[in-house]
Amino acid sequence: MSKAVHQFDSIDTDLLKKYSRPGPRYTSYPTAPVFSPEFTADDYLAEVRRTNNPDDAPPLSLYFHIPFCDTLCYFCGCNMMVTRDRGKINNYVQYVKREMDMMRPLIRDDRETVQIAWGGGTPTYLDPDEIRDLAGHTQKLFPFAENIEAGVEIDPREMTRDHLVALKEGGFNRVSMGVQDFNPAVQQAVNRIQPEDMTREVLDWARDLGFESINLDLIYGLPHQTVESFEHTLERIIDIDPDRIAVFNYAHVPWLKKHMALIKGEDLPSPEEKLRITVRTIEMLNAAGYRYVGMDHFAKPDNELAVAQANRTLYRNFQGYTTHAGADLYGFGITSIGQFDRMYAQNLKTLPEYYEAIDAGRPATHVGYLLSRDDLIRRDVIMTLMCDFELDKRAMEKKWDITFDEYFADAYARLQELVDDGIVRIDDDWIRTSDMGVLVIRNVAMAFDAYLPTQMEKPIFSKTV
Repeated sequence: MSKAVHQFDSIDTDLLKKYSRPGPRYTSYPTAPVFSPEFTADDYLAEVRRTNNPDDAPPLSLYFHIPFCDTLCYFCGCNMMVTRDRGKINNYVQYVKREMDMMRPLIRDDRETVQIAWGGGTPTYLDPDEIRDLAGHTQKLFPFAENIEAGVEIDPREMTRDHLVALKEGGFNRVSMGVQDFNPAVQQAVNRIQPEDMTREVLDWARDLGFESINLDLIYGLPHQTVESFEHTLERIIDIDPDRIAVFNYAHVPWLKKHMALIKGEDLPSPEEKLRITVRTIEMLNAAGYRYVGMDHFAKPDNELAVAQANRTLYRNFQGYTTHAGADLYGFGITSIGQFDRMYAQNLKTLPEYYEAIDAGRPATHVGYLLSRDDLIRRDVIMTLMCDFELDKRAMEKKWDITFDEYFADAYARLQELVDDGIVRIDDDWIRTSDMGVLVIRNVAMAFDAYLPTQMEKPIFSKTV
């Protein structure tokens, strides 16, 4: 039976509390703290050439990072900067186009682009002409597949219908909008004033223009939230009827993101209240017909994410869950991350450094990593668990020429607590999770992470629940 449908008739809040521990989100393995400046721009170029050599080179996925925002949201954990300088923004667009121009001759002409994403920051802080400029240049350089998955993060504040028209002209067919919470007290406390009618108006525009999929992001654990207040937001979200919903756990890490200190610790819900919000969110969205895809994500049963999970073709990368496994991901703009079969590469983090690299005609690589055979095996196991919530040990043995139980004896020792609590079941052929295991799948995956014991010595990860 597929693990794609989870009803969660009974959620053990004591177990959720027990396993609410710091851990990676596994948008990659190894995770970003392992990336190193020893991986250089020359190393990146070598990997670009290697992956463009074979006749069966995989299709392309493109990510563009637009770092600019109009105002600072106090909960934000993204790589962003606040500016009102339109010249600064337009200059950045021109440099991203130049970065594309530099990389395009190194990429085979016959490789289709099957996925594109704009993230931020706030991509729709670009004005419509800038959107047309950047999107049009991308379409000119990279042939889009007919069924391309083209998504963009949008912000309804100060946004016009023409922004969405420009995005639609640029080939985008999916939008994702941060809502966080409709409660005015919560919005005030996190410096993001976004009335419900504003959100609904922009989504009406998107639907009228024919965008195929709408995702809304919520965050729980913000100041002044309670189970009852979040229920009201969920009721209105369900009424809006998006195709996907992501409900993220707010990680209050002011030692990593100094602006988070603007949120008063005493205004945050207690860990117990956060768990109650988690449980109530799952109950309400399940009752409304949404399926739990995993890692905070819910989708309608006919949505491509839910279908991909049922078909065991779901994949996970730096954009989260996706249906395009195996595509080579090229990142453009500051802090963006690229991913090939055995490589991760992240761009420089500041505008001056990024501009200097592009002016010099070299990739803007800041850090990266080449995966070892052990990394590749462990990544396969971790991503399979993150997407399917179960794992066929014999299939892994055949694929990697290993004896699974011997190879992962260290992981079995770390899994024992989860086995004792009924979260994981291990037999001769399979590792399977219970429905509770689906909710703490990060904890299950952590057992197979060879780097985690050293990384846990510093507070660098959010809690898993």
